[in-house]
Amino acid sequence: MSLPETMRAIEISQPGGPEVLRPVTVPVPTPGAGQILIAVEYAGVNRPDALQRAGMYAPPPDASPLPGLEAAGTVAAVGPGVSRWQVGDKVTALLPGGGYAEYVLTHADHALPVPQGMSMDRAAALCETFFTVWSNVFMRGGLQAGERFLVHGGSSGIGTTAIQLAREFGARVFATAGSAEKCAACEDLGAELAINYRDEDFAEVMRGIGGADLILDMVGGPYIAKNLKALADDGRLVQIAFLQGPKAEVNFAQLMTRRLTMTGSTLRPQSVEAKARIAAELAAHAWPLLETGKIGPVMDSEFALEDAAAAHARMESSAHIGKIVLKVR
Repeated sequence: MSLPETMRAIEISQPGGPEVLRPVTVPVPTPGAGQILIAVEYAGVNRPDALQRAGMYAPPPDASPLPGLEAAGTVAAVGPGVSRWQVGDKVTALLPGGGYAEYVLTHADHALPVPQGMSMDRAAALCETFFTVWSNVFMRGGLQAGERFLVHGGSSGIGTTAIQLAREFGARVFATAGSAEKCAACEDLGAELAINYRDEDFAEVMRGIGGADLILDMVGGPYIAKNLKALADDGRLVQIAFLQGPKAEVNFAQLMTRRLTMTGSTLRPQSVEAKARIAAELAAHAWPLLETGKIGPVMDSEFALEDAAAAHARMESSAHIGKIVLKVR
């Protein structure tokens, strides 16, 4: 396929609110060794994009400065040493950045085939959340069948993915959300109980049923101490973001007396090899469930690429349930 020299993209003109996202024309990148170039059809919108836009989450030195950490489209070119993919293959991919554009580079091992029968808008909503959930809930958190699993923000992209995966692998799933509608959405996806955090103390609810064996949290701040209270003895807390801040006062004696584990990770700075390992596990364990339709992304809304600012405003309103995507072509 012959490639144009330039492409439409969205740049962060300066740190700030959604209004700093603006359309630009930039050169089409060229794949290096081990990379593929994807002609993007849809790009996913995620919280880290908003953090980068606000000047709080710098891209890695070798990554595109353009926002966008996941996309789906067609392989347009392959770099030296790539044999896994051919031009024309339909892929969904985790990106180091640059997804808000007509073309984007990623490592060949960070792409996965579009699940059979899945539309490209839904495929674009997979990778950032599935990589994050799988690596933190199963690889790092070690969730086992029969365990009690609590995910905060259950109606978010991360939450809806975590509920479905944990359900399919036999865990007892609990979630928090901020409205009756969002709680109902969590329970429809397979949560045994969704707790409206505006009305109830989730720590008290979880303690009442024996405590959570594993908690996935992106809130931080005041939730950190409450999470430790909500854990069962020998429980694990996995932190993936700090929407309410990274600092809290905690009595760490309970880590010893109750044998608790606190851990966490961010996805973007991890090595090429680490992300490839996550992709391989997803291909083996999660992609078959997507192929059969047992699980799938929950879609909230779609915006044109040029309306990325409106997409960010939608996400930061927290009114959404599920994933937001940009239609690129």
